[in-house]
Amino acid sequence: MQYFLHLPKQEKIFKCEPNENGMRYLGFERILLSSSQEYSSESKDFEIFLVILSGRCDVSVKDREFKNIGGRKNVFQGKPFSVYIPPKSSFTIRTNQQEGVEVALAKAKVDEECLIEPYLIKPEEVASGKWGISNYSRVYHQIAVDQTHPAVKLMIGETFTPSGNWSTYPPHRHENDNLPEESYLEEIYFYKTDHPKGFGLARHYTDSRDMNACYVVEDNTLHLMPKGYHTVVAAPGFTVYYLWFLAGPKRVQAPYVDPDLRFVDLATNMIRNIENNLSV
Repeated sequence: MQYFLHLPKQEKIFKCEPNENGMRYLGFERILLSSSQEYSSESKDFEIFLVILSGRCDVSVKDREFKNIGGRKNVFQGKPFSVYIPPKSSFTIRTNQQEGVEVALAKAKVDEECLIEPYLIKPEEVASGKWGISNYSRVYHQIAVDQTHPAVKLMIGETFTPSGNWSTYPPHRHENDNLPEESYLEEIYFYKTDHPKGFGLARHYTDSRDMNACYVVEDNTLHLMPKGYHTVVAAPGFTVYYLWFLAGPKRVQAPYVDPDLRFVDLATNMIRNIENNLSV
C-alpha cells in the first residue's frame, strides 16, 4: 500500500477510503469550499468527526443545525470547532457570502449499532497541554479521546511540533491487540506547515524493518499508519501541525514504545525534575 500521499493543491474534494487505501477502518476527506457554496453527503457506514481547519460555515446533520461555527484563520490560530456525525446520517456544509472554509472529515468504519446523536465540540471543550520535554516537546489539542466526547471507535486530536523539535517521540506503534500493553489501532496524520515552504521528516518502520521509510512532510500531506512505529521532526524555522485520528476494535489508547528507545522516557523524567527544581 501507499503510506504517504500528497494532496493535489487544486482539488476541492479529496477522498481516501478504507479498503482502497489499504486500511481496514480509517478514511479521510478534505473539503475546500469558497464563499456561498455548499457540500452535501451521507456518512453511510462511517462515523465522522468533522473538524474545521480554517474559515467558518454552517453544518447540518440529520435534524440538527450548527450555525456559524469555526473562525480560525488557519490551524495555527487557536482550537477547532468539530462536529460528530453518526453513521447513516445525511449532512450538509454551507458557507456564507463572506468566507470560505477548509474542513477535514476523519472517518471510521463502524459495524456495530451506533446510538450516538450528532453533537458539537466547541474550542473551550478541547483539552490542551504539552507532551515530552526539551527538543521533543510538542503541544496537543485533544478533541475527542474518551467518553466526554463519545464515539464508537474514533479518537481525534491535533499536535503542533515546534521548530527543530521531534514529535511522537520516542516512537510508538499500536498494531497488536494485547491489552494492557498494547491496543490495536490504525492511525492517520494529516500534516500542515506554518509556511508554504515549510517541511519536516517522518520516519515509519517495523521491528523486522520490512518497512523502514523516511518521508518529507510538507503542507497538506497524509500519512497512513496501519502498523509500525512512527515519529516526526519539524525542520528548524517551521512548525509542523498534524491532525491525528485513530480507530480499532476497542476505543482505547495503549501505545507500545520502541523498546530500543524507551531510555528516552527516563531522560524525560530527569530533565523535568531538573527544570522543576530550577524553577523553585
